[in-house]
Amino acid sequence: MPRILCVGIATIDIINHVASYPPEDSEVRALQQQVRLGGNAANTAIMLTQLGDAAAWAGNLGDGPDAGLATETFAQHGVDTSHAAVVPGAHMPTSYVTLSRATGSRSIVHYRDLPEYRAEAFDAIDLRAFDWVHFEGRAVDQLKPMLGRARGMCGMPVSLEVEKPREGIEGLFAEADLLMFSNDYLRTRGGRPEELLQGLPGGGMATCTLGEQGALARDFEGNIVRVQAHRPDRVIDTLGAGDVFNAGLLHAITRGAPMAQALSQANRLAGEQCGREGLGL
Repeated sequence: MPRILCVGIATIDIINHVASYPPEDSEVRALQQQVRLGGNAANTAIMLTQLGDAAAWAGNLGDGPDAGLATETFAQHGVDTSHAAVVPGAHMPTSYVTLSRATGSRSIVHYRDLPEYRAEAFDAIDLRAFDWVHFEGRAVDQLKPMLGRARGMCGMPVSLEVEKPREGIEGLFAEADLLMFSNDYLRTRGGRPEELLQGLPGGGMATCTLGEQGALARDFEGNIVRVQAHRPDRVIDTLGAGDVFNAGLLHAITRGAPMAQALSQANRLAGEQCGREGLGL
């Protein structure tokens, strides 16, 4: 069973389900409201345990009562949080999500005053307990020494999720064995996925999710693989679909699957996620 450490953010998601997305300066009644754990790395770790992997999460937690939801949810799914750092006096980041029943799309307003996870906390983790480290691409100045330490320890394989453009993040690309690009990042770089993947430094693997256009990947040999989108009968909830894709990809890659197979499995899981409410199999 692969042992995977996910490093990144955990949030409290407040999700309001509405019949359709409201226009500006309007008032609508929510059909349903949910409060649940979110955050890219947190969701990925939870999905990995559901797929049968041993997953741990490392990141910052507040010390207020809102952190209880995070620790309880992680425990419920068997995610190891012994490497989390607790920040005194801090609250959990909060994502306010409007989820349209008409389209399944979501809009997010995110608020945080919790500091980013620091390299000093990561230095205290014994990486020999893991087979793979997955990083959420956030604070570049902290990621650089973390990636360097992971790669310098017995050649530990690492992946890096690149969801948003962040200053200096391109300088980290050569440090990762697997890069995971979002469609949002692709749009800021001209919207040409083949050019993005073929122009990357080094010989590592990379993927790019393309929404309704499926997904694209580059394997170790530089071959480009494409899969079509897996469409559910009805799109219900797209929240967390990218995190499910990442978990599915890591699950397959760490078990030795070739990129074409791993991409197909991850793409299918993400599509199925869009057809149901909430995160999970």
